[in-house]
Formats: sequence, structure tokens, C-alpha cells
Amino acid sequence: MPTGRGKPTNANLSEVLEGLLKAGVDFILVGGLAAVIQGAPVTTMDVGVVHNQSPENIAKLLAFLKSVDAFYRRLDDKLIEPKEGDLSGKGHALFTTRLGPLDALAVIEEGKSYGDLLDHTVELHFRGHTLRVLDLKMLIKLKKTSTDPKDKQRLPVLKETLRQLEEEYGSEEDN
Repeated sequence: MPTGRGKPTNANLSEVLEGLLKAGVDFILVGGLAAVIQGAPVTTMDVGVVHNQSPENIAKLLAFLKSVDAFYRRLDDKLIEPKEGDLSGKGHALFTTRLGPLDALAVIEEGKSYGDLLDHTVELHFRGHTLRVLDLKMLIKLKKTSTDPKDKQRLPVLKETLRQLEEEYGSEEDN
């Protein structure tokens, strides 16, 4: 087993995000952390991103993954490091890093890729960087089609968070 490898003792999801941003990786934050950042009272244990699959961006993502000692999350003890081909396919690559868990996704529900999701993001300022986050409306739309029980349980919470935000700030249609 290489030195310095293993599960992080304290996952720091904000450090994972900051590391991706500092590395210049082009991505959209999705999943539970995207909901949390927009005010949903849910918990999450990982960072989920849909990454731009341009060769340049995949090279940046791979360099970042290597810099944080990433390897695939597996049930056995095998340590498999990420490769370029793993990130340019259409699947999900689920990693453990020394900062915390990172899910690098080519697509999410309904086969939506980075390009499909761009128009459904909000840009937030995060530690001196601009962070693209999948908006709550699209998160809700996609979770409605999910077969994951966890997604079904979160759906009412996401809907109520969106309702409260629209009540407080007005809906997009009002602006």
C-alpha cells in the first residue's frame, strides 16, 4: 500500500471544492452538496461534480486527483488510481481522496452532461473563486426521475427549500 493512502480521517468537502477550483477544473457541483449550498437542510458525505469532458479539462481533473492521492472507492482493499480514459467515458468515477470523497460524473439523471446542465446553474462566490452549482429547480426535476430511495426522501425537503427561497427572493419568472 503506498504511503499516505487511506481514507481521510476528517473529510473536508470545502477543501475538495477549493482544490478543484484552484486546479482550474471546469465542473458543475451537483447532488447533496449543491442542495446544501443553496440552503437545503440535508446532509451529504461527498462532493459530486459533473465535469467538462474536454481533453484539457480531463487533464486538469486527473492532475488534481493525483495531487490528492485519489483512488477508486471499492469494497475490497485494492487501490486503483484514476486514468484519463476513466474520466472521458460516460460513467461515474467515485474516488476517495486525502481530502474526502469525490464523485466525478460524466452524466447524471436523464443522461444530462456538463453541456446540458450549464443553463441550469447558479454562480456563487466561494473562497475567491466562482463556483457553478446546479440550481434547485433542476435538482428537483432530476430527483423526481431518480430511483434512489435517498433521492425520493430528499425531494420534499428540496421542494420546500425552493418554495421558501422563492417566497423570500421571488422566483426567476418574477425577475
